[in-house]
Amino acid sequence: MDNSYFLTDMSQEFAGQRALVTGGTKGIGKAIVQRLHAAGAEVIATARSHPDDLPEGVHFIQGDVSSPAGTDKLIRETLEGAGGLDILINNVGGSSTSTAGALALTDEDWLATFNANLFSSVRLDRGFLPHMVKQQGGVIVHISSIQRRLPGNMTMPYSAAKAALVNYSKNLATQFGPDGIRINALAPGFTETEAAERLIERMAENAGTDYPTARQQLMDALGGIPLGRPARPEEVAELAAFLASGRSSYITGCEYAIDGGTIRTV
Repeated sequence: MDNSYFLTDMSQEFAGQRALVTGGTKGIGKAIVQRLHAAGAEVIATARSHPDDLPEGVHFIQGDVSSPAGTDKLIRETLEGAGGLDILINNVGGSSTSTAGALALTDEDWLATFNANLFSSVRLDRGFLPHMVKQQGGVIVHISSIQRRLPGNMTMPYSAAKAALVNYSKNLATQFGPDGIRINALAPGFTETEAAERLIERMAENAGTDYPTARQQLMDALGGIPLGRPARPEEVAELAAFLASGRSSYITGCEYAIDGGTIRTV
């Protein structure tokens, strides 16, 4: 067997490829942008506000992909600027609804969460897939969450939206596999992003304890993490890069959890 393909220099494995990362200025999205850019990709990051620390050479398009208008703007400006797209990382998402339980959630809460965590991906996929079909190739990675399998009591709409995203992702992969387009989902567990660090600091302050104690309490609330720590954004980015690369050329329609062993079911 010729293994030469797998021994190539991965520092330029994305050279000549155009990639778009939504929510690409913070946390996991920022780490993915840095990873793809370092490997030679022409990367476009998007977010609602302009960052101060994008790597040199990374392009930025400001916009809110939770709205149809914001998504349309992003698709139009990406295609005008890059002429097409090879890699789409649908990373944007999150939960900002009430944590008081199901009866406190309004229609607006549900819709806002689904717009950010599901419909943003649906609209972007719909905008870029015709171009990928035309070029007979492309990769889409949907960032889901282990909460779709381990629903959070205080994040019900988010868990439901991520479950729908994985179901949709599987269906889409089946439809567009014959066109040479690979579509997978990546499900992070507790990841120690800057936002997570701020949450832990607030927990520690409210409980009158220190950061390590609050961090452990958060892991315990998830049922424990066998590896004993949260993920680092760079570790999630490495898996995203693998799924976007030719090294995973026969993988599509799958979801990969990266959670340190949090989910114990098979």
